Amino acid sequence: MAVGLHNKLTHKRLLDMETIRLVQLIHPQQGRRVALVNEPHLMLLDKKFNSAYFLVLAAFEKELSFGDLVRSAVTDEALDYGAIYHGETLWKLLSPLDHPTNPYACLVSGTGLTHRSSALNRQSMHIKEPEGLTDSMKIYRWGLEGGKPETGQVGTQPEWFYKGSGAILRAHGQSLRIPSYADDGGEEAEIAGLYIIDRQGTPIRVGFCNGNEFSDHVMEKKNYLYLAPSKLRQCAIGPELAVGIPFSTLAGRVKIRRNGDEIWQHDIMSGEHYMAHSLANLEHHHFKYDAHRIPGQVHVHFFGADAFSFGNQLYLEHGDSCEVSWEQLGRPLINPVHHDLGEEELVRVTPIVL
Repeated sequence: MAVGLHNKLTHKRLLDMETIRLVQLIHPQQGRRVALVNEPHLMLLDKKFNSAYFLVLAAFEKELSFGDLVRSAVTDEALDYGAIYHGETLWKLLSPLDHPTNPYACLVSGTGLTHRSSALNRQSMHIKEPEGLTDSMKIYRWGLEGGKPETGQVGTQPEWFYKGSGAILRAHGQSLRIPSYADDGGEEAEIAGLYIIDRQGTPIRVGFCNGNEFSDHVMEKKNYLYLAPSKLRQCAIGPELAVGIPFSTLAGRVKIRRNGDEIWQHDIMSGEHYMAHSLANLEHHHFKYDAHRIPGQVHVHFFGADAFSFGNQLYLEHGDSCEVSWEQLGRPLINPVHHDLGEEELVRVTPIVL
């Protein structure tokens, strides 16, 4: 239900905002909309900006301040954020940034071994000798030694992996699927960077959001060369896009619930202060490839995990709930786990007949 917000205090709060948090919504009759988070409401933006994608491009192409454009586009129509967040209305939350017309123009990727805890978990998964040093730990150490170069310099190349196109993105409240061919499915609570490539081929960092870079850790543990297919799983981001926050130090928490009870939780830290690489170095090594700077592309890039439940020998089950929250990134991202329990079916390829 919409509520009118006409008071001067509300508009003063908008003018005083140092950071902006946005959500994307969809309604069966009204279609897509973008809204500004103004707790406990969502304030709808002008209908002509029906996606964060077009909103960002409009600001850059018109050479406008993004904040000024958002504030000028805010309408008096407000929605009950709580009701939408809990799935009680026809309005549904979408991923906070996507390509609105072509999900295959969105690239989802990530960088691992950026946090010490993650590197140690990977070390324990693959180590053969107690005194040995795995390739995972070697890459992490390379980051410590050269991942934060002087301004304007190129640092050590980090690990990088591909997750999929925008078709794998799930929003707050949507389930994360463990397919029948998977060995496992486990949460990875991370911060995701959201980007758009402008018409000149220049990457635009739009902002950051909560992320769950869902992966198959059992498959990866079999052999580290299985890392690539272990990452080809659905993942979740959102519900909010945070614009203007610093990426130095961010505190968060990840929780796993089973049958409504919390069975595991961990405080997590991220941001440049806690990472082996600077943000600029990670961004350079992702966007240095021409194929990653195609005008109009959207990029969702995960920056690595500080802790995950698999590291404590917890295996997620059908119906479990994963919750990821980071300070300054808005409301928590919550997603249930859906495990396909059937047998893996052979995919048959049809050849062309001459």
